[in-house]
Amino acid sequence: MAQETAQTPSVIRQQLIRNAEQCETLVRQIKARKPSYVLMIGRGSSDHAGVFAKYLLETELGIPVMASAPSVFGIYHKSVDHQNALVIAISQSGRSPDIVNQVKSTKASGAMCLALVNDEQSPLAQAADFVLPMGAGLEQSVAATKSYLASLSALLQLCAYWNNNTALLASLNNLPDALEQVLTHPAQLTPDLLHDIQHCVMLGRGFGYAISREMALKLKEVLAIHCEAFSSAEFMHGPSAMLANQLHVIDVQVEDETADVHSSQIQTFAQQGGRVVSLSHPKLALHPRCLPLLVVLRFYVDIERIAQAYDRDPDRPQGLKKVTETH
Repeated sequence: MAQETAQTPSVIRQQLIRNAEQCETLVRQIKARKPSYVLMIGRGSSDHAGVFAKYLLETELGIPVMASAPSVFGIYHKSVDHQNALVIAISQSGRSPDIVNQVKSTKASGAMCLALVNDEQSPLAQAADFVLPMGAGLEQSVAATKSYLASLSALLQLCAYWNNNTALLASLNNLPDALEQVLTHPAQLTPDLLHDIQHCVMLGRGFGYAISREMALKLKEVLAIHCEAFSSAEFMHGPSAMLANQLHVIDVQVEDETADVHSSQIQTFAQQGGRVVSLSHPKLALHPRCLPLLVVLRFYVDIERIAQAYDRDPDRPQGLKKVTETH
């Protein structure tokens, strides 16, 4: 996990160069089809990348994005009409049967299907109309790290070409260097901070919430800590009652349009009894949409080291395997 996390800057640097021409081709095809909405398909970390995609494509392009329910086709055996959709299926392995079968179903209904996949020879890649490679290389740790971040950078590059966002494209060119800086920064989470914590919540807003979904999963996978992610706005609607028990709160800060209102909500939660630990990113001159990746990378480094300190194997968590094949 440590080695693969450290490979992230070079993976993304190479990916952005390799995929530039493919993104231009894809954008021409997408604009010719004029999809009325985007359907995201994925499980686990890939599903969380889909949440990031929802915020990204809706804020930058104004196109509706919805999440699929693979069980509708796989378990209930029902087909849904997606003929006006751009379907984006995200998978590291491209081998989960329910994901592959749902792509085949949406394609049969007339959708344009794009596979954002690490294994370009996988069944998912073969089922889709187009492939946008993550280019993360072999990932052996059960916990996805470089492949998750590579899925976000691929989405950012596709979006930047889609709306001809020169500012975002320029920041993407600087993103690998920024990620390398993050690898050398001091830890934000330490063994002492998480010692004896069995339950906590992780709160973000907008893109901060999107990455909180992924980071909460990693706390479960790597450290066996029960952590649930909430939008800091949604947390006010009932769950904040748990703060009376001095609940641990991991605050995910992203310096974008949500920063002021999110920080205000976190201050309120602290006053209500929450025990707050904050995660953030260095103040670098990057487009705001790139900043969440810096938070995630530092988090990955920290929890791998904490796992080692706790004498846990971060690469092979108990009861898990790399490729999860759901039906």
